[in-house]
Amino acid sequence: MTEAAGTPATPADIEARIARRRENLARTLDEIGVRVHPSTIADELRTRAAANIDRTAGRALEAVNRGVTGVRSRFVTEDGGPRLDRVVPVALLTVAAVGLLVAANRRRQRG
Repeated sequence: MTEAAGTPATPADIEARIARRRENLARTLDEIGVRVHPSTIADELRTRAAANIDRTAGRALEAVNRGVTGVRSRFVTEDGGPRLDRVVPVALLTVAAVGLLVAANRRRQRG
């Protein structure tokens, strides 16, 4: 029966409906075939991985930038000059640490 008139469907109506359903089914199967194709899946995974890497790299860059800004603010004044009260002790500690490493290395080479 046809939906609109309530009259019995003709063989031509039934054939047309079957043809439409076949076309819809063929389109659906084509879409499924594309979605489950290995290259499509690989491309999707590659895109997701790249997005995750970009997001992770962005977060890491932000964290490093915050750290560098924090350290810089401790050793540099607002006008860009060094804060000698903080730079000198760190420089002395660095020189002392390097000196100790050099001395330890020389002892190992002699012994």
